[in-house]
Amino acid sequence: VCVCGAGILCVADQCHGLRELALNYHLLSDELLLALSSERHVHLEHLRIDVVSENPGQQFHSIKKSSWDAMVRHSPKFNLVMYFFLYEDEFGPFFRDEVPVTHLYFGRSVSKEVLGRVGLTCPRLVELVVCANGLRPLDEELIRIAERCKQLSAIGLGECEVSCSAFVEFVKMCGGRLSQLSIMEEVLVPDNKYGLDDIHWEVSKHLGRVWFPDMMPT
Repeated sequence: VCVCGAGILCVADQCHGLRELALNYHLLSDELLLALSSERHVHLEHLRIDVVSENPGQQFHSIKKSSWDAMVRHSPKFNLVMYFFLYEDEFGPFFRDEVPVTHLYFGRSVSKEVLGRVGLTCPRLVELVVCANGLRPLDEELIRIAERCKQLSAIGLGECEVSCSAFVEFVKMCGGRLSQLSIMEEVLVPDNKYGLDDIHWEVSKHLGRVWFPDMMPT
């Protein structure tokens, strides 16, 4: 169910079968999370948050780690899905403290710094999709995500850059649990160890299945 305004708490109080909730980030608050965590009959399985910027430079509030912790204690298996459509300078309040996001989608360009914070603050991450980043290689950030996000099983990279060696190391660290690996060929930058002609063999070996990078249609 997708609801808005003060009706969210009413829905949580009256709908004993509530399992899915979708709302815009501006409706999310510490009070709401604590209320959802105190309803004994509500055990969310799926919470979707859309973080959308309507005007460049828009200010966003932050959510306390203790509020997210309360949600995890109350509904330990719930999926937190977050869609970000922000400008790069609007990510200040996000990924400063640990957040239990499981599915994370960046619909606009996201900075190298923010992706580095994702690796530090999102240990429950299962799926990550980055539409664009720019021309600064994400080698260190990708390795950090592989090290710390032990449940990651799906990743998609669009307009980004990653060296072939770092990408192979990332896949090696994640191994066969990567059930979905969607990487545009243009993302991969050849280096002195791997080129585009042979990287698919090395990646396929660590995945345990045949893999090729996605190619831009002509």
